[in-house]
Amino acid sequence: MGSDDIGEMSPASRAALLEVLIHGELPRAEIARRLHLSRASLTRITRGLVEAGVLAEGQTRLMAQTGRPSEMLHLRADARHFLGIKLTGDALYAVVTDLAAAAVASVERPLPSREVADVVAEIADVARGFAETYPTLTSVGIAIAGRVSQPAGGALVEHSAFLDWTDVPLGALVRDATGLPCAVENDVQALTATEHWFGAGAGIDDMALITVGVGIGCGLVVNGRPLDGAHSRSGLISHFIVDEDGPPCGLGHRGCASSMLVSGAIAEAYDRPGVDYAGVVKAARAGDARALDVFADAGRALGMLIATVASLVDPQKIVLTGDGIPVVELGGDAMHRAIADRVDKDAVEVDLDVRTWDFSEWARAGAGLAIRALLA
Repeated sequence: MGSDDIGEMSPASRAALLEVLIHGELPRAEIARRLHLSRASLTRITRGLVEAGVLAEGQTRLMAQTGRPSEMLHLRADARHFLGIKLTGDALYAVVTDLAAAAVASVERPLPSREVADVVAEIADVARGFAETYPTLTSVGIAIAGRVSQPAGGALVEHSAFLDWTDVPLGALVRDATGLPCAVENDVQALTATEHWFGAGAGIDDMALITVGVGIGCGLVVNGRPLDGAHSRSGLISHFIVDEDGPPCGLGHRGCASSMLVSGAIAEAYDRPGVDYAGVVKAARAGDARALDVFADAGRALGMLIATVASLVDPQKIVLTGDGIPVVELGGDAMHRAIADRVDKDAVEVDLDVRTWDFSEWARAGAGLAIRALLA
């Protein structure tokens, strides 16, 4: 395993590759126009990308009613592979993707412990195993719940409650253990960036992503760039007050989103001994009135969050996802009423994109993060 030649390409070469990666096959003239390059410069750049094996020349296509057909350039997605990792408090989820962030392999392992050295060793072992099958493994991306900063020496996990970590230089540790470049980011931010390039937000300059489940997260893309904030704290919406008469959360806030919308709060509101979140979902789907009332309250809380984000940012699209996404199914009417009540009457209707959820999506977000780190 080793560093990849993509990271050594010129900014113009990476920009040309990025245009094809995000927008699909394009003729050279169109890439040159988008990047404000001369045709000669673009020809030289794309020749290098073809020689590197990441672009390929395809069929010709007539792009206008007059003129000669243009030869299309398309991505060779299988030319490189990326390892995405999602860490929880007790498990490691890993996905290998191609250059277009399409998953080609995955594995799930229990963590031997939460000790940093043990977790890093487990990541390195997974990387070695996948490298035998995918020798073009290029870099690693890790999505982790918690605060992550990006100092010059590599990503620093400032705090992760699930792993009980503080100030762990995870980027450098994994880079040294695997021999591969390593990007690390908060899991919601990684998922937002991956959806922006490779998912629901492809081709969109302004979007928001809201995750619901064990926690609540929000990622923002503004003017084509993920929004980090001055202190890497953007998107902290879980303690927005949505009902002043609502229940208290663990921090003592009465009626904040966390007290009504997260999975644990929904199970607590149902208040039936031995029934967890999955049990409340099952009861609501079976028509249980109490469970449906709980989900209506959760849907209302989600709608207020959506309306707030829409009013502040004015995104082209808001993506909803996470392991708690059944709230949209079971509390959707209340959610839509809350959105309608809260947004300005002159605002453009909120474009909601509800995504089905699989836990491996967090790991795929890590791979997407690795691709972005290499190209952006």
